[in-house]
Parts: sequence; structure tokens; C-alpha cells
Amino acid sequence: MPASALTILDEKLKRIHTLGSIDGLLGWDEQVNLPKESKDQRQNQKALMALLVHEANTDPEIAKLLAELEDSRDELAESEQVIVREKRRNYDRTVKLPAEFVERCTRTSSEAYHAWAKARANNDFKAFAPYIQKHIELCLESAGYLGWDDRPYDLMIDNHDPGMDASTIAALFSELKTDLLPILKQILDSPVKPDVSIFKGFPVKKQEAFLKDVTKSLGFNYERGRIDISLHPFCSGNGADIRMTTRFHEDNPLDSLFSSIHETGHGMYEQGLPIEYLHNALGQAAGMGVHESQSRLWENQVSRSKAFWKFYEPKFRETFKEQLQGISSEDLYLAINAVSRNPIRVDSDEVTYNLHIIIRFEIEKKLFAGELKVADLPEYWNAQYRELLGIPPKNDAEGVLQDIHWSYGSFGYFPSYCLGNMLAAQLWYAALEQLPGLESDFEKGDFSRLLTWLRENVHQHGKTYYLKELSEKATGQPLSPKSLIRYLKDRYLPLYQ
Repeated sequence: MPASALTILDEKLKRIHTLGSIDGLLGWDEQVNLPKESKDQRQNQKALMALLVHEANTDPEIAKLLAELEDSRDELAESEQVIVREKRRNYDRTVKLPAEFVERCTRTSSEAYHAWAKARANNDFKAFAPYIQKHIELCLESAGYLGWDDRPYDLMIDNHDPGMDASTIAALFSELKTDLLPILKQILDSPVKPDVSIFKGFPVKKQEAFLKDVTKSLGFNYERGRIDISLHPFCSGNGADIRMTTRFHEDNPLDSLFSSIHETGHGMYEQGLPIEYLHNALGQAAGMGVHESQSRLWENQVSRSKAFWKFYEPKFRETFKEQLQGISSEDLYLAINAVSRNPIRVDSDEVTYNLHIIIRFEIEKKLFAGELKVADLPEYWNAQYRELLGIPPKNDAEGVLQDIHWSYGSFGYFPSYCLGNMLAAQLWYAALEQLPGLESDFEKGDFSRLLTWLRENVHQHGKTYYLKELSEKATGQPLSPKSLIRYLKDRYLPLYQ
């Protein structure tokens, strides 16, 4: 009977989820607390956990249960069919990967992370290059096991955003770039120039207190999560236990603030997924493009808005009285929304941000097509930055070594940021239409209506719908850069006339 098979499968999924959550905590601790000389032991711990998770995921009994449930598909509720569909997708991929290969990937990732951190600190690309090559070879090997030999980069993309591929993304990005570059030129040619030098000497302790207040007000539940410090901001865990990180600079308070809000968006998405289903597809994120839509919406559409700062500017000034003395509200808001040629992706404004992603997407495509060698990455990277953003990095630490993603072999992840920006803009306009007076709520420090709307239109669906389907269902529009272009014009052109 399906009911019996579902019960047994459910218990197995709970065990897999528990093992995965332990593995996730090891990864979080590695970036937040791990002593420098303890990395070898952590590699062994993570390798063992990877084997245990792989073993649990490839339990032969799961195949039998799935077959039985698929034979009785018509007797299953729609939600139950989603659980079976997603476990089938996961099982068929995982079972084809040898345990030895999984262990090798995990060890390489842990080793590569520490090599990247050291290489970035020392501005030494050559020291990290072999790890990028290793990861590419592992990705190609996995494509061979899974039958994606002819399109390995599509597999990397599909791992992060099911149903998406390089061709689809290339078409979306091409349209976006065509419409975006004239907007950027208009802004950069404007005589209006923000003064970002006003952000000097902001005490870290005060930054920490302010961002904690902001993220809590947005709706992050600190009873089920926390925020710490790491080299590169991230969010991990699930709705029962969310671990966020940020980083601080006295002369760049917006970096910690907006990166924290970004990770809070991720965290609130996870906290909004049905907690009773965290172990199966009904309580898991739809993909990284959807995930990034949540983080980018809160970071940009909400937290860079005039309505948000009408409420938070007095608190910001009270926290940093000395630093903001003599700075007008207009100059402060313009500096918060400064558009400039910045070589660092995570420090860039939302107008140029998508160009950073397009560059990475093109690089990854060429790497996987064999059209670009790892050794030539810095030269090609710098050339692309010179061409699209007009600012070549000063060195490799500021350039090709700036991101953590390749240290984990997370190829195909970068496009999710830009896809997320597109969906975020579409969600934003849908919410504004359906929730009259929404920005007036922000002026009062009330973000609950927007969060509730996202809970209902995005979070509650879990993995029932993938990115393209969810876009249609939540906004009534196919995924497109049109709303993003509209939003950037609405937000930035009035500021830079």
C-alpha cells in the first residue's frame, strides 16, 4: 500500500536530513570557529559525513519504495507526488556516484577552501589554481557518471536551478545586458556624484548592534538562528537552525549591513518553509535562483528604498552621531545607492552587480567548453572587467580570487544571483500591486505584510515548483529581465538626473 511505503520513505528521509544537517554544521564551523591547525581533522570528519549521507541516500530499499509509490501514483496526493518526484531525481543522481568519488570531492572542497583563503590573503593565484583545475575535473567526472558528458556545465546549472540550462540563461543575460548598459552609461555620465567617503570610522560594535536590530525587524527569528563573522558572508542550515555570517569594516559599514540583510533574506526563506517537512521536498527551497530572489529583494528593493530609510535614518544617525554629523539626508541616501565601477562583486551596487555575474557566467562556460585554461583565468578576468565595467582589478585578490564559490567547486551557482534579481523585481511589482500602501508600512518599520505575502506566494510551496514555474505562479509573468530593467530605471534614474 502507498501509505505504508510513504511512511517508511518518510523515516528514511528524516535520517538523511539529520545527517545532512550535521554535515552542514561542520561546514559552518569550519568557516566561523575552526582553529587554523585543525583543518586536517575537519577534512576527515566531513569526508566521513559525506560517506554516511551518500550511503543513506543510496539505500537500495529507497529504490524499491520509489518504484512501489510510482506504480501507485494515481493514489497519491499532489504533495506526495512532489516528494516522490524529487526523491527520484535525487536518488537517480546520487546512486550513480561512487562513494569513493563523493569522499574525494568532499576532501578536495575542504582542502581547497583553506587554500583559497590563504591564496586570497597572499594575492597568490598560482597557489590556488590547481584546486580550480581539480574541481573542474571532478565536475566533468560527475557529468560522466550521470550521463551529461556532452553538456557538463548544464548539469552544474541544473544542480542549483532545476530546469535551467546555459542556453536559456545566455538568452536572458543577453537581453539584460543590452538594456542595462545604456542605463549604466547614463548614470555614470551624470554630473550627480555620490560621496561615499562619508563612511569612515564606523565602530564595529555599533555596526553589529544596528544590523541586529534591522534584521530582527525584517522578520528573522533569532530563536531559530544566529549571525557570526566569516571571511565571506553566507547563510546555511534550514528553518530549524539557521546560521548566518557577515564581516565588518570600520570604513565600510554598508558592507556588513547589506550583506547581513542579504543573508537574512536567505534565512527568512528557510524559516518560512513548512517546518514539519524540512526533511522532504515540501519543506526545501525551490533552487538557488529562487533563494537569491529572496535575499536580493530584501537587500535591494526593500532596504535601499526611501521608505526603509525614512524609518531607519534617525536610528542610523543616533547610532553614528559623530560620523554622520553634517551629512544631509539627500547625500546619505545617494551614498547608500551609489553607482560606481567597483571590481568587487559583493561590494558593487545593484546596477552593475549583474555585469559581475554575466562575466562569471561567460568564464564558467568557457572553462567547461575547454576554451579557457585555468592558468589564463586572471588575464581573461581582468580583460572582461576592463571591457564591461571599465575597471580592471588591481591584483588577483581583488579579481579572480575574490569569491569563495570555486573553492567549493560550486560552478553554475553564479547565474542564480542574476536569475534571482530578475525574479525579485517581478515579485516586487506583484507585491506592490497586491498590497496597496506597502511602502508606507516600511516608513513605520513594519515589514510583516511583505513577509507574509512571500510566505504565501513563495515559501509555502517548497520545491513543488521550480524557478520558471514559480515565476509564473507567483507573478503571472514568465521569468524575464524586463521587470528588473524597469525597477533599475525607477529606482536610479531619478537619483542621477
